[in-house]
Amino acid sequence: MSTLLIRNAEVIATFDDHGRRLTRASLFVRNNRIEWIGPEPEGCVADKVLDASGMLVMPGMVKCHHHMFQTLTRNVPRVQEAELFPWLVHLYEVWRNLTPEGLYWASVLGMSELLLTGCSCTTDHFYLFPQASPEHLFDEQIRAARQVGIRFHPTRGSMSRGKSCGGLPPDACVQSEEKILEDSERVIRAFHDPDPLAMVKVALAPCSPFSVTREIMRETVQLARRYGVRCHTHLAETQDEDAYCQQTYGKRPFELMEELGWVGPDIWYAHAVYLNTAEIRRCAETGTGIAHCPVSNLRLGSGIAPIPEMIAADVAVGLGVDGSASNDSSNMLGEVRTCMLIHRHRTGVASITAERALQLATRGGARVLGYPQLGRLEPGCGADLIGISLQRLGYAGALHDPVAAIVFCGDSHIVDFNVVNGQVVVENGRLVNVEEAEICHQANRIARQMVDQATRATGVDFLSKEGAGLFTPRPAAQQV
Repeated sequence: MSTLLIRNAEVIATFDDHGRRLTRASLFVRNNRIEWIGPEPEGCVADKVLDASGMLVMPGMVKCHHHMFQTLTRNVPRVQEAELFPWLVHLYEVWRNLTPEGLYWASVLGMSELLLTGCSCTTDHFYLFPQASPEHLFDEQIRAARQVGIRFHPTRGSMSRGKSCGGLPPDACVQSEEKILEDSERVIRAFHDPDPLAMVKVALAPCSPFSVTREIMRETVQLARRYGVRCHTHLAETQDEDAYCQQTYGKRPFELMEELGWVGPDIWYAHAVYLNTAEIRRCAETGTGIAHCPVSNLRLGSGIAPIPEMIAADVAVGLGVDGSASNDSSNMLGEVRTCMLIHRHRTGVASITAERALQLATRGGARVLGYPQLGRLEPGCGADLIGISLQRLGYAGALHDPVAAIVFCGDSHIVDFNVVNGQVVVENGRLVNVEEAEICHQANRIARQMVDQATRATGVDFLSKEGAGLFTPRPAAQQV
């Protein structure tokens, strides 16, 4: 039995039902749950003590969408100005060179960035299984999460429709439906823990309507429901996707999901930029969740999801940082700030507050992924929490509202400490379980190898923008 005392925080923002904030308070953890919050009793002792003087303490954030393997292809010059479909087509040629070692280090990198920027619980949408790779590639992400110390809810993704069958990915990056279902069942049996505060849960996640068949969508959700696990996919991200679904299936993307049984409280979509009013209402009625990824949607020029409308309809909405190659970062606090800013631009300054954006990243993410005991600080809740020093230049003059300060202001998004499941994994702004220099070395080495292999195989110089004028931007996207 272990204990942890977070002592003398300047502010503890609980994000409970009453939005309580406690000043100059402490918090006590026994094993992996919060035991009390408030004034520190005289004579209190703990196995480990963190001095939170001058800090804001709040729940660790819960992230709902990512592609960590893409951390190895951030900022590739060839696709810096590409929209989603040409961006994917080109990067598939690099990603097909992914190895187990590459996936491990890419995952360690993505998870480490998330911990340092305030995320304590994350999912990942891993759908790339090159035919040349060994079996059990997915397992490398579990190994990475255990090493880093993050709470992990990965999704075993899939692609079954390659170019030869009218899909977007190369045939060398897709799997047979039999293989997908067989390995999906294996990873559930091997890794999924149904405990409410499990460190590893598993979900299933066919990639998108343009990379899988109807059949694999149906069979995947049926398999998931037999085992009581969740399902995830991309949906309504771009106008191109909408046109593809209309042409291929004669339906809008959300209509297709309803036909296939892909709605309900065990389902969440990434993006949902082009859901209309009726579809938003159906998400609320069915309990279907949304992972909002504002930076990626801006980076690729995809549009701005109607998040204030979803919030008003009581749709379950959380935040994601999306693929690091369509965001070029895994910065969770940065995503919160962008979320607030873009919706103020789209629907007015009053449409979203700093605290509401933080709620999406905490309680919202916990609701989407199914963790009722995360995303808030109360006795009995899971001990996932972060501390951010307010004694920084970026916050000076901003402490009239210290919670909003970390969204509006700041000269750094690095947290001072991060506690996951009662264990300290970031302390004094540094990772506890892994070496940052080693992560950088390994990620840079493998990233260059993958790009070099793709250049040799295709004759395309991925490090040059020459010829990239084929990525001609369309007029600004209009909301549906």
